[in-house]
Formats: sequence, C-alpha cells, structure tokens
Amino acid sequence: MGNTVLIIDDDDKLCKLLGEYLSGNGFHILRLADGSSVMKTLSAESPDIVILDIMLPGKDGLEVLKEIRRDHTLPVIMLTAKGDDTDRIVGLELGADDYLPKPFNPRELFARMKAVLRDIQ
Repeated sequence: MGNTVLIIDDDDKLCKLLGEYLSGNGFHILRLADGSSVMKTLSAESPDIVILDIMLPGKDGLEVLKEIRRDHTLPVIMLTAKGDDTDRIVGLELGADDYLPKPFNPRELFARMKAVLRDIQ
C-alpha cells in the first residue's frame, strides 16, 4: 500500500499494537501522543491518513480535528473510547471521515482505512 498514517493517541500499548499491525500491512507509521504538535507534523510529514483519539492530554481530539479541517482535506478516522451516538455524530459533523469506538478490531480499522483512502484516490 505504501501510505503513511499518523496515529494520534496517548495509549502506548495500543499505538505499538496498531503500529505493528499497520506496518505489517504496508503503512509507514508516524505517532504523536498529544495534540499539541499535530499541525507542525502534518506540514513536515504529509501523512495520507490520520487516526485520532478524542481524549488526549493538552488539546482534545475534537479541537485537533477542527484544526486539521481548517487547512487539510486528508482523511481522519476517529478511534476513541467515546463511542456513544452523540460523540460519533459530533465527530462526524466536525469533519471526521469515519468513527470507530474502542475496543476495536485492527482488521476492521484497516478495512475502513482502505475504504476511506480508496474514496480519495
């Protein structure tokens, strides 16, 4: 596949697992543990897709999503423990391309990533 994914999540164990799974499926992995340097990283690295948690230290994922949408059109998939209807709707209304609640199946996330990337290519 050869795409670059930026994972923004403060859960080290989840990021390691997800990074191993996605790199094994052809993705190059970038990772941030908080939302403070997302815009700088997007400019410097130009990832193809973002996986974004809502509950981040410093700046929450919804605020990060708003910032991303001001300047970028790249796909963003919310991956978060906040999975009730209201949270999903707000995330999608703010510009997320998809929303997957935790716990999740990495294979499902990979399938959703491929679908979102297919829609823009």
